[in-house]
Amino acid sequence: MLAPAITREADSVGTPTRVTFPYRPPGRSADGKRCPVLVVGAGPVGLTVALDLARRGVDVTLIDEKDTVSVGSRAICWAKRTLEIWDRLGVAAPMVAKGVTWNRGRVFLRDGPLYSFDLQSEGGEKFPAFINLQQYYVEQLLAEAAMAMPGLDVRWKHGLAAIEPHADGVRATIATPDGEYVLDCAWLVAADGVRSAVRRAIGLDFQGQVFEDRFLIADVRMKASFPTERWFWFDPPFHPGQSTLLHRQADDVWRIDFQLGRDADPEREKEPSRVLARVKAMLGPQAEVSLEWASVYTFQCRRLARFREGRVIFAGDSAHVVSPFGARGGNGGIQDADNLAWKLAAVLQGAAPPSLLDSYDAERVQAADENILNSTRSTDFLTPKSAASRAFRDAALALAQDHPFARALVNSGRLSLPATHDASPLNTPDAADQNFAAAMRPGSPAANAPLFDGNRSLWLLDRLGKDGFTVLRFAATSDEHRADVAPMEKLQGVSCVTVGLNGATGMLRDAEGLAARRYDAGPGTTYLIRPDQHVAARWRRPDLDAIRAALARAQGRAA
Repeated sequence: MLAPAITREADSVGTPTRVTFPYRPPGRSADGKRCPVLVVGAGPVGLTVALDLARRGVDVTLIDEKDTVSVGSRAICWAKRTLEIWDRLGVAAPMVAKGVTWNRGRVFLRDGPLYSFDLQSEGGEKFPAFINLQQYYVEQLLAEAAMAMPGLDVRWKHGLAAIEPHADGVRATIATPDGEYVLDCAWLVAADGVRSAVRRAIGLDFQGQVFEDRFLIADVRMKASFPTERWFWFDPPFHPGQSTLLHRQADDVWRIDFQLGRDADPEREKEPSRVLARVKAMLGPQAEVSLEWASVYTFQCRRLARFREGRVIFAGDSAHVVSPFGARGGNGGIQDADNLAWKLAAVLQGAAPPSLLDSYDAERVQAADENILNSTRSTDFLTPKSAASRAFRDAALALAQDHPFARALVNSGRLSLPATHDASPLNTPDAADQNFAAAMRPGSPAANAPLFDGNRSLWLLDRLGKDGFTVLRFAATSDEHRADVAPMEKLQGVSCVTVGLNGATGMLRDAEGLAARRYDAGPGTTYLIRPDQHVAARWRRPDLDAIRAALARAQGRAA
């Protein structure tokens, strides 16, 4: 539940919801005390990785130089995969309850509709394609969960002043209102954003491209009858020659993004009177709106060369940054946290060698490059830089209304999808004779599906990766189920989940057949699922040695 006592503090544009967290002085015990993991930055990514580590039994210290949630809505679009990750941590339900659910979007050209789309046309999902929820609410819910989590020490107004990396750990100097202290840790996770103090402290910089075009974000409060959809305009009459994006958020707050020229003055464009003039040109002069927050940004598509530097690991915006069109930044950062936490816990608990963390770098650099590629293409479509690219853009828009093939060419921000780690060293490739569909291949995020346990309904993902690796089996009869499960019980630290096919009883029942279809499953089909709910391997009928070898590979150990 959200805390009921939330205050609004007014400034020139009206500050959005804020909440202040308690500061604790460091005390004498802070000096010389070594912690397993120090997480720097209590934004959504840092809070998520700290919660996940603590849930896996790792003691974590989380520091942040501020004691409040973010100002302004910032990240607002949270994808289905992100909600599935947060659901595993027990925080998704209040986010969905507070947020605005949406699956559909519309694209407009000038003053008319071009086409619409549905991101989740098939049912059988626990979560929608996206919810819109302001980042300050997300941070509040995550922070409240973190402060209630055993083994997780959250320290507000404790900021990083300096670090000394060593071969077996990191020494951090931490500044507080009551002075500095030193904290030694085995591993440091930098989740402190695009202006990362950790990144600066060890002299690292981004590689990539900064675009000159500017965009205005405005959060306005208003009562409006627009449907809960993503609306995007190319060359609208209220903002000719540019583009505009509209999203609904919680509390009757609406996010509007206006494309500006590259010569726009950021400070002038943020002036409340100028922002409201743009909004009223869009909605009509009689619209009753108030401005909550405004910001001007430029597109950036950049990342670090490596996300792991010895005992320092980067996640979220401290590691990579992309344009906000497509909701790839925040969602990509949460997937970083999901990928990292189980690996770091396994290393600290002796279940995997430290080299397992090299796979974090390999997998999440690939995901960042995918996001950067999509973000760059969106930028090029929205702001063509040559006569040829503009001609292509205009032709795609002209054809899109009547020709479905052209709609795939229209790029108003390719929306976030979870990464499939095709090249991961943790994958066991399909055998040549397995004849599997391409979906759900090794490296893919596991699909969800509705199931029944007797008369009780549940979701498949609720049974996968909760406490470690999972062997997911499909069986046609209860006898087959019993025969298959017996060998699996010899795998230490691995849970086994069996789904019955064609209404088979005595196991989880795939009443709608969606699990079998999404996993291309027949009797005996078996998947090895990682703790982050990604597929490590799959077989039509494996033996125990094959599963053991795939498990060793997925844990970064020799088979």
